[in-house]
Amino acid sequence: MSECCSGAAASFPRKQTCPENQRDYIQVPLKTVLHHIKHSWQAKLKEQGYYFCTDPHCDIVYFAEDGSAIKKSDLRTKIVAKEDDENALVCHCFGVTLKDAKNDMTIKNFVIEQTKIGNCSCETSNPSGRCCLKDFPS
Repeated sequence: MSECCSGAAASFPRKQTCPENQRDYIQVPLKTVLHHIKHSWQAKLKEQGYYFCTDPHCDIVYFAEDGSAIKKSDLRTKIVAKEDDENALVCHCFGVTLKDAKNDMTIKNFVIEQTKIGNCSCETSNPSGRCCLKDFPS
């Protein structure tokens, strides 16, 4: 896989506990958060560890070391990890919805090929900051 899928920076704790559901989640880069929130220029986010909560029942999407939280309503798009919606994106790099992925099994192969040659932008495009391939339906 390309460099974009290699994960988050190591300068902050790798995991933190979500303030809402008390489960541990993995760190994502600040630039990932900035690419997914509405009006990022107004957010005044600071350089610290941010974490991506994947629990679909938790309203928090990102939370930070200082206890601040970013909720689903603060995002620009619906994401498959948090929404029970066929129009939620599975692959943010190429705009693939859950419905697209379920109806056309060749899409995953396209995404795999593009990722192998470095045409993805997972670190900023995917809200998790990681590769989307594990999110595709079987």
